[in-house]
Amino acid sequence: MEIEAEANPMDKYLRADRIPHIWCPGCGLGIVLNAFLHAIDELKIDMDELAIVSGIGCTGRIAGYINCDSYHTTHGRAIPFATGLRLANPEMKVVVISGDGDLFAIGGNHFIHAARRNIDITVIGVNNYNYGMTGGQLGPTTPLGARTTTSPYGNVEHPFNLCHVAHASGAVYVARWTVLHAVRLKNSIKEAMNKNGFSFIEVIAACPTTYGRRNKMPTGLDEMKYYREHSIIRHGIDPSQANIEIGKDIIVGKFIDIEKPTYSDAFEELKKRVKK
Repeated sequence: MEIEAEANPMDKYLRADRIPHIWCPGCGLGIVLNAFLHAIDELKIDMDELAIVSGIGCTGRIAGYINCDSYHTTHGRAIPFATGLRLANPEMKVVVISGDGDLFAIGGNHFIHAARRNIDITVIGVNNYNYGMTGGQLGPTTPLGARTTTSPYGNVEHPFNLCHVAHASGAVYVARWTVLHAVRLKNSIKEAMNKNGFSFIEVIAACPTTYGRRNKMPTGLDEMKYYREHSIIRHGIDPSQANIEIGKDIIVGKFIDIEKPTYSDAFEELKKRVKK
């Protein structure tokens, strides 16, 4: 039996010819996209003044689904593209949406220096603990003890704490949510996009196909239940105290929200001094 559905109010923000999406059943990326679309809708963002940049990976497909200037860039290079866009057009809202492997493995150096310079962009890093698109290999965020295709007996490499990396590198806004916290994620995206400077949101996302089924969570619902049972909101905590470990609570919340001059602000001040 076919059900005729009315148009979704978010359809106006999507490239209809790209739908249906390519994500696996139970993947958390649909929730991330939905939260982002609701955020820009509530902010009343002019789509002609918005640019979305992504790298390679499952999360990288998000840029291709949003009906605005969007860039599906080379692996690990989303932030340099976004930096160029922002500096070339200071009026443009520039958002990077990419995965943990893309942003913190091959793209890690770009991340820390964009945060250090306080480039005025928003980075949404979707963390599914592995390289989902290429087969579920060990990544820089895989928790200790977790099983992947390249760590079948459990990971022995210490993972990055992404929020700690962002804070230590100089980000002015740092938050973490899981895809279970959809409304809180939406509100955090709104805050980050209104923030002057380098803002970062980590989103813990379900990946049942390559991560979950190897770690006793074979469905997206299993992972969502895990987030419900193990997430604790602690706003303002030092991100260094928010490590992610198997079987332990996931600390979520808004950790950092500070003010400091952006790269563009500092450059304009420099030009004024030179003219004198």
